[in-house]
Amino acid sequence: MARPHLRHFASVRWGLVGSALLLSLIGLATVHSATTELSVNVLPRQLLWIGVGLVVLLIAFSLDYHAVLDFSLILYGLGIASLVLVLFFGERVGGARSWIGIGSFGGQPAEFMKPAAALLLARYLATVERRYLSAIQVAAAGIIVVLPVLLVALQPDYGSAAMFLPILMATLLIAGVRWRTLAAFAPVVILLLTAVFFFGLHDYQRQRILTFASPGSDQLGAGYQVHQSKIAVGSGELLGRGYMQGTQSQLRFLPARHTDFVFAVLAEEWGFVGVLAVLGLYAFYFANGARVAMRARDRAGVLVVIGLLSLSGFHVLYNTAMVVGMLPITGIPLPFLSYGGSFTLVNFLATGLILGVDLRRHVNR
Repeated sequence: MARPHLRHFASVRWGLVGSALLLSLIGLATVHSATTELSVNVLPRQLLWIGVGLVVLLIAFSLDYHAVLDFSLILYGLGIASLVLVLFFGERVGGARSWIGIGSFGGQPAEFMKPAAALLLARYLATVERRYLSAIQVAAAGIIVVLPVLLVALQPDYGSAAMFLPILMATLLIAGVRWRTLAAFAPVVILLLTAVFFFGLHDYQRQRILTFASPGSDQLGAGYQVHQSKIAVGSGELLGRGYMQGTQSQLRFLPARHTDFVFAVLAEEWGFVGVLAVLGLYAFYFANGARVAMRARDRAGVLVVIGLLSLSGFHVLYNTAMVVGMLPITGIPLPFLSYGGSFTLVNFLATGLILGVDLRRHVNR
């Protein structure tokens, strides 16, 4: 396959990289502010992950996405194997056996499984040569996602498990599916969700959902996190309290302030204006990504981009809704802003793959 000429690089959607870098810099500053009271300085670690992430982005950008899709089944298999491995040998982090590694070096296999599932879905659905998917094809696509969902839920990490589902829905809709076909699977989905709620969740997880339905019922218990988060967001008002001046974060009332609730820290320090600026950067990122999907050279490229964008996009939607009490609290980090090695690398990997799809629209078959 021919290589793209240097002149083609100028037309690539570099707004993806620009917005990702700006969000990462804002994340660095916010993480630093949120962790000044911690015994461990996490800022150098996050800076290191961003540097490694940029290298991962360049590698992913340099690869032909068709070649990546050819290896997607192998990547998926390795991901499944790592999820099985972590159930037996993983370390517990935040109540879930989700971390695997030696000492401080390691990662969360569930994070890397998400793009692997998106790639295999794109490969499978790209081969379907019909306007609408059949029920069997929808079921086959569902199996690709359900397997890692079950393994991640066994850790148990229901938040990460739920993040696979937007990938499935987005790629199915783009591939072409009738609503009545999806509706046929609705009873199964409802039955599974009911079983998970009554038999799969721990008491504290079930209480979080019940507290979400009645926010004021347990503000010192299950509702403590969202209560403190809403105080932080509201106290930011228009312009915020100022950098490192937030009372909820600096006085450590706000839990998980450098990971799941980093957006609340940002809102308290920079107010509505800062929140609007960050959401604008996310909108710019996803608008550039959508443009890549619209001008991709083939069906496979479209599905790759949509799968990866849906993954990042739902993280943004859920996390920002979660911190203001619109959705139940679960461990969903914010792309490019939240502290964390595995998640940071996956965000840059997805960005590099999307850029690679855009670059190779110029290449002839």
